[in-house]
Amino acid sequence: MPRDAAARPSTPTGPEGDGGPVRDAYGRRAADYIGQLGTMASVHPADVHLVTTWAAGLGGPVLDAGCGPGHWSGHLAERGLDVVGLDQVPAFVEHARRTHPGARYVVGSVDELPVEEEHFAGVLAWYSLVHHDPGGIGRPLSEAARVLRPGGGLLVGFFTGERVEPFDHAVTTAYRWPPDTLADEVRAAGFTVVELHTRTAGTPRPRPHGALLAVR
Repeated sequence: MPRDAAARPSTPTGPEGDGGPVRDAYGRRAADYIGQLGTMASVHPADVHLVTTWAAGLGGPVLDAGCGPGHWSGHLAERGLDVVGLDQVPAFVEHARRTHPGARYVVGSVDELPVEEEHFAGVLAWYSLVHHDPGGIGRPLSEAARVLRPGGGLLVGFFTGERVEPFDHAVTTAYRWPPDTLADEVRAAGFTVVELHTRTAGTPRPRPHGALLAVR
């Protein structure tokens, strides 16, 4: 398959969970976001180990869905993986192409992935679904299932809480999810959940964190 054959044209729009207000809010804050969170130095070592180990075992191309500034895409590409980074914010994609050229990048929405069916061995959605409300979370999860090969892996990073509830994220409204509740949504999209990880710091920041691994 040619290097760019996985991508097909798409307009990066969608419901408020991924598109419109969210895209515009990140576009306005892109430079600040890149400066504060746009390198692997900002990532917890346990998360680096988890994502790197997961991706190394996939045996095929990886979609970094909602790649932001591209630091995860670059990190995985440096380790020999075939990576496509996707984000709906053009400023993030432009930065990623300049800074992490080992991966390929496309502007697009996680709600309507501009990718052919069953192309990827893995989809990484690292904090890229946190702005989806309970009524909208099923759409990007179903899209991930569509573009994954049978047996392909999904890894989701998210904010945890005792109930599904919105909170004032630094950029725009985001949601906390109980791990078991999010796991139910993932199963409903056609996945088998194989691992759930949580981490708390005992302080308000960083916020309680979750990671969910599933297989299509």
